[in-house]
Amino acid sequence: MTKRFGSVVACDEVDLELRAGEIHGILGENGAGKSTLMRLIFGLALPDSGVVKIDGTPCRISDPIDAAQQGIGMVHQHYSLVDALAVWENVALGETTGFDPDATRRRIRDISRRYGLEVDPDAPVRDLPSGIRQRVEIIKCLSHAPRIILLDEPTSALTPAESDQLFEVLREGARTEGWAVALVSHKLDELLGATDRISVMHHGRVTHRTMTAASDVPALARAMVGRPVPLGAVTTTADPNGRHPSSKQAADGAVTELDPPVLRIAEASVQAEDGGVLLDGLSIEVRAGEIVGVAGVEGNGQTALSDVMAGLLRLDEGAVTVGGETVPTGAAGAMAKAGVAVIPADRHRSGCVLSMTVAENLMIPLLDRMQHRGLLRREAIRANAIELIDEYGIRTPGPDTPLDRLSGGNQQRVVVARALSASPKVVVAHQPTRGLDVGAIEYVADRLRRAAGEGIGILLLSTDLREIISLADRVAVIHRGAIAGELTPPDLDMQRLGLLMGGKDAADPPA
Repeated sequence: MTKRFGSVVACDEVDLELRAGEIHGILGENGAGKSTLMRLIFGLALPDSGVVKIDGTPCRISDPIDAAQQGIGMVHQHYSLVDALAVWENVALGETTGFDPDATRRRIRDISRRYGLEVDPDAPVRDLPSGIRQRVEIIKCLSHAPRIILLDEPTSALTPAESDQLFEVLREGARTEGWAVALVSHKLDELLGATDRISVMHHGRVTHRTMTAASDVPALARAMVGRPVPLGAVTTTADPNGRHPSSKQAADGAVTELDPPVLRIAEASVQAEDGGVLLDGLSIEVRAGEIVGVAGVEGNGQTALSDVMAGLLRLDEGAVTVGGETVPTGAAGAMAKAGVAVIPADRHRSGCVLSMTVAENLMIPLLDRMQHRGLLRREAIRANAIELIDEYGIRTPGPDTPLDRLSGGNQQRVVVARALSASPKVVVAHQPTRGLDVGAIEYVADRLRRAAGEGIGILLLSTDLREIISLADRVAVIHRGAIAGELTPPDLDMQRLGLLMGGKDAADPPA
């Protein structure tokens, strides 16, 4: 398969074989061509040359309906769901055999029961957390009874337990129903645990093929990025003694409780429109130069906390103080003016404007400095972009390139550069490495450490425990909208974290 976008060759004569009963891992850096390859197979893009053969017979797949008729299903990295519709309505979209709401609901319940993907068919998609949305995507795919399943970063929004459950579903389907599965992922340990064979892509070509049993994390990391990668960036095994200290800690020693907090959130409570509780008396403090991790199962208040700090959600009770000054919540621009920068969990939905250029996205927090008498200073905007592109290593043809032309990793670099270039007092980083390859994960982690070393307080919200443990100076666990407990490096282990994430006292012995 070959596919060009202008002068960029996204897929360069790529050969790939999927076998019935096998899970085939597709590994590569952001921009390596993995997602483009999946889109070509599924009919979301047309190849410039190449052919898809099913059971040895060439097939022309011009759109996803053709793909479904050939027994191909796909679970997308960025959700293809319609927020305004219910779960069953999303699953029914694209049906060619008639419209039967009750039958669709029954099919969803059957799939949910069979594969352990519990979801309410009548739930509005807009109200679902990321992990449940991913379940809906998987159910939507499986509802067409595919023989060939393409999964593009399916676990980027899932907890470790949900990821394990998905892999169990895939293994069972491959074993009992003969599914041929292509699993695109950046997580090396994930591929080693879930797949039978692995292909590594680099700059649009397959550069390495191996049986999974014959490989390991260092070998795959080296094959993917072309150099050794620190194992802390790519493995899920948490070792508190091997964590990387922030630059400030390494240079000046640990931040102490005597240091005044640069961010204080006190007794924060928010009630949802349906009466549910989003935040329930949550209190947390972050000091200058400190990285405070907030760990928890998806859907326990992380998004609400991030939205409060972005000025998108008003507290019903409680207060937010930045640098000793109380900041009004839910007021447009108030948090940014107080010195808070936010790296949101979903860069496409709230982190950037894909149709705008790289330069335009980078100037958003600097708008006051980038205009004169109501007119944008184009040269200043371009000069700012060129400086940040160089400083943050953003791979782009130029500052005037639309952001949607960049790979996911480079889009995230734009979001990180924009947040840190605003000279904030506090950075709220919500899932900052979701969907990134190991090289990009290493880069973002280093940037956050450097920011802490410069005296910026970092509030890190993540469901990725390896990220939390490798970066945080303190870890607070969020459960049902409140802080269930807090751990520091001497007591930081997976068992204690797991107990707190499940709502149990970390001091209690396991059952």
